[in-house]
Amino acid sequence: MSQVQITDTILRDAHQCLIATRMRTEDMLPACARLDRMGYWSLEVWGGATFDACLRFLKEDPWERLRQLREALPNTRLQMLLRGQNLLGYRHYSDDVVRAFVARAAANGMDVFRIFDALNDMRNLRTSIDAVKDAGKHAQGAISYTVSPLHTTEQFLRDAEALQAMGCDSIVVKDMAGLLTPMVAGELFAALSQAVDLPLHLHTHATSGQAEMCLLKAIENGCRHIDTAISAFAGGASQAPTEAMIAALRDTPYDTGLDLELAQDIGAYFREVRKKYHQFESEFTGMDTRVQSNQVPGGMISNMINQLREQGALDRLAEVFEEIPRVREDLGYPPLVTPSSQIVGTQAVLNVITGKRYQTITNEVKLYLQGRYGQPPGRINPVVQRKAIGDQEAIDVRPADLLAPEMDSLRKQAGDLAKTEEDVLSFAMFPEIGGEFLKARAAGRLVPEPLEPPHSTSAQDHAPIEFNATLHGETYHIKVTGSGHRRDDIRPFYVTVDGIPEEIMLEILDETEAGGDTAAPRRKAATGSKRPRATRPGQVTTTMPGTVTEVLVEKGMPVKAGDPIVIIEAMKMETEIQAAVGGTIEEIYVSKGDAVNPDETLVEIA
Repeated sequence: MSQVQITDTILRDAHQCLIATRMRTEDMLPACARLDRMGYWSLEVWGGATFDACLRFLKEDPWERLRQLREALPNTRLQMLLRGQNLLGYRHYSDDVVRAFVARAAANGMDVFRIFDALNDMRNLRTSIDAVKDAGKHAQGAISYTVSPLHTTEQFLRDAEALQAMGCDSIVVKDMAGLLTPMVAGELFAALSQAVDLPLHLHTHATSGQAEMCLLKAIENGCRHIDTAISAFAGGASQAPTEAMIAALRDTPYDTGLDLELAQDIGAYFREVRKKYHQFESEFTGMDTRVQSNQVPGGMISNMINQLREQGALDRLAEVFEEIPRVREDLGYPPLVTPSSQIVGTQAVLNVITGKRYQTITNEVKLYLQGRYGQPPGRINPVVQRKAIGDQEAIDVRPADLLAPEMDSLRKQAGDLAKTEEDVLSFAMFPEIGGEFLKARAAGRLVPEPLEPPHSTSAQDHAPIEFNATLHGETYHIKVTGSGHRRDDIRPFYVTVDGIPEEIMLEILDETEAGGDTAAPRRKAATGSKRPRATRPGQVTTTMPGTVTEVLVEKGMPVKAGDPIVIIEAMKMETEIQAAVGGTIEEIYVSKGDAVNPDETLVEIA
């Protein structure tokens, strides 16, 4: 059979790559009847970062999204991206959690599970594959494609043979960063076609401008399933446009048989939808051949831009891109795909922002270097490993073999807030964010992050981003470098004042009610931080803005230099803040859930 089948990513990876996974279900449903008529092999609708984004930003129940899409797309296979033993979170889960998650996803309407491991450690895929097969669904094994001295065609063939032996129904080459070049794609798929007897899929990104050529060369060499995205969300860090590939293959042996005019109509709808999310657009998600050097995947780019902007460090993106390959080499050349992309990317950001490599090491990097994510592809930098984990022994078994069953414990932790097994699993994926979501739902106060109004065409409606301000006779040069998300009536703005980075918290004191003709106070402004500015080593600080997830000390407790004091979450990664000196805890200025900024004293050691 020569016909090429298409999986469209418009409802998952396409918007993850271009607008930081912010498309709401309400904007998906109106297009579903047309999408269902297209005749795709599948629609990718779930998994990846969508679960996190639904809970964290959109305040949607991701399970309800899946149920709504299942109802709206009765004739189309629904597909998700599953991170093997990591599921949709950023750690390994016990086998009973993996089996429960797959079973509930299948029961709620999922048909195809694309299963990958960030390190291509095949041990981390077996439980997920078995669970999918037990549910009677399609298990698609993924090879995370990357380029390094260790990742050769021969290695990828060994991975494909292992996936076939584990019972996968198909195999996908997951080129998450768009690193494939056309000739290499042809050679790889020619070899895969000879090595395994399963249908072959190709998922690649258009970042370097080569996606369509790679797809065509793969098709010519045995690939019969390709991933594309409706053109409104195609190109750049996303996939090749669906309409273009339909047209390119029309009247050839590979003709998709799909309706080009219907696809164009769907594209027109999503072009209007995309305008709603303009605040999440990034100038860094277009075509960029530098990906061939920095290897940053599409989904990582848009999220990293937003994260750097919130840190007031967007101007240092080029330095981060240069640092990422160095960190990757230090960690044994992991492919850059979730969660390893976040692990490597966040550490690279920390190395750049702090000005000293590995001065601060995230907890996730420490776990990685202990072997808690699996077997790294190559040799780890021993100096970095010792700095991170000291004399601890790295494990060499499958990480999940060390985990006791968790579902009963998770049910107890979630408590009465969890009304269903799906709620328990949401809590399991993201205990803090999922717990907050369940509490807000119970209180009837689920409010998604606000969408900014469409851009005005009038220059006078825009505040300048760089200006001079005179106060008490002194003139200061101020440049706005970014802003964070509004929380209640407070929104952080990141600026430089005469070149010095600062954070300004703007608080809404009064706001005119819509439709009214008078200004009415809505909420009293919250008081700002009163934490003292750190001036000596005993005053513990953080290197970047974040949220306190745990305070590890109490007043009067003795500590040694290097002891963990506070755990901060920044950019979805947790970092231990350690004591710079030994002594006794004299004062604690933070508690769990507090937002903190650099130079503030979090804990004081006497």
